[in-house]
Amino acid sequence: MALDQSFVGRTYPPSRPYEVGREKIREFAAAIGDDNPAYTDAEAAAALGHPDVIAPPTFVFSITFQEAERVVRDPKLGLDWSRVVHRDQRFVHHRPVRAGDVLSVTSTIDSIKSLAGNEVLDIRGDVHDQAGESVVTVRCTLVARAAETAETVEGE
Repeated sequence: MALDQSFVGRTYPPSRPYEVGREKIREFAAAIGDDNPAYTDAEAAAALGHPDVIAPPTFVFSITFQEAERVVRDPKLGLDWSRVVHRDQRFVHHRPVRAGDVLSVTSTIDSIKSLAGNEVLDIRGDVHDQAGESVVTVRCTLVARAAETAETVEGE
């Protein structure tokens, strides 16, 4: 079943605020194996002109993907979540994420396309700080694979 095209341009309410902690940044940097001292040492970050430790560029993935998931689980959209695969993720940083930031995400459905029976959904997550300033824009592309038909199964 095709997704409801009227959802293109729909913006969802902002997420609840997420406070970025130093330890979360350190844990994330360790998990991805990045030993950049600006992620773990406030003095190293200050030497680079930052008021506190900064987060690796992909740190916001966890909060933005949660919000994208909230969008795609909207029952009115009509997406079969069991058929969804993650196709692409892009980040545009307006400034680094810093310890102490309180971030919220506003998600918007940028496009819905049908390609070879698959539904392709582009979701933009606008991440803002407590002052309302843009920090990161995240674009996520999800694909809902076409349902297998009896012909597809028999032809294998």
